[in-house]
Amino acid sequence: MCNTFSCLVAFCLVTSEASAQQRKTEVAIQDDMFLLNGKPTYAGRTWNGKKIEGLLFNSRMVQGIFDDLNPQTRKLWVYPDTGQWDPERNTREFLAAMPQWRRHGLLAFTMNLQGGSPQGYSKNQPWHNSALTEKGELRPDYMKRLERILDKADELGMVVILGLFYFGQDERLEDEAAVLRGLDNAIGWLFERGYRNILIEVNNECNVRYDHAILKPARVHELIERIKKMEKNGRRLLVSTSYGGGVLPGEDVVRAADFLLLHGNGVGDPARIADMVKKTRQIKGYKAKPILFNEDDHFDFDKPSNNFVAAVSEYASWGYFDFRMKDEGFDEGFQSVPVNWGIASARKRGFFELLRAITAAP
Repeated sequence: MCNTFSCLVAFCLVTSEASAQQRKTEVAIQDDMFLLNGKPTYAGRTWNGKKIEGLLFNSRMVQGIFDDLNPQTRKLWVYPDTGQWDPERNTREFLAAMPQWRRHGLLAFTMNLQGGSPQGYSKNQPWHNSALTEKGELRPDYMKRLERILDKADELGMVVILGLFYFGQDERLEDEAAVLRGLDNAIGWLFERGYRNILIEVNNECNVRYDHAILKPARVHELIERIKKMEKNGRRLLVSTSYGGGVLPGEDVVRAADFLLLHGNGVGDPARIADMVKKTRQIKGYKAKPILFNEDDHFDFDKPSNNFVAAVSEYASWGYFDFRMKDEGFDEGFQSVPVNWGIASARKRGFFELLRAITAAP
């Protein structure tokens, strides 16, 4: 016999172990290529004479678990058809859209425990969007929404680039100890559920307005190394961090990270995107590893030269960042809340149509 609590603990452990054994998707790295379930992504594919095999095309979808804990700003995110904000609806509609993204050849998307600016770009962020409490504990409602998304991604054969911290929200954590606790709790949570389709982005744009020193460029590699030392059953998670648009990674990050993240925000010349990739490979300490843009707000998908094509020309993965301008409607913007997660605008269709052409998706 067991008491109620011990029976519940035993059930949770068995359930967690069972779910870990049933995972369908595992991401790995071999030199500068990404692998899914032991095979290069987009196996055998070339496009316009350029190698596509081993790349990981992605989109910034960081608001999939968004909520606002500040009652003063929550009203900013109401749906036009109901006049209410609903985080559960947001996640339901995200889940419903995922198969369509996958059919167009999208293999990955970025999610973040502290989101991103729901206005696209914001100097001040009075809203409170964080899956982490001030002491670094995990908020159950956020993590339940995240679990549903990660489970669906695993089912569909997709990778989630999971960011842990975001500037404008990192100050919600009371001190460095809380940052470390939050990191440890998040990685432990992923291990408990046996996810194998996760790439970790410690923080989005480490060189932009972080309050905690350990999240800034001089020390962020400490968190990369911390995650690399965390294992379960001989497995660990692949990890990196990102910098602001047009900024190359620092030498410590280049040495420590499993893959390198670049951002193309503010880079309007596709030739410079290609040059960023070349220069990243020249940074001291670089060894063959994937280079991946997971944020770029430049489009021109109907033109022969654009940032997406430029990244591909230098064998770098590229990620779409779509936000809504003030005068644009609900259909625009994957980062602007409330979000229409469908491929509902000309800009979104432009990205997904080019993606489908490059990847030969059906």
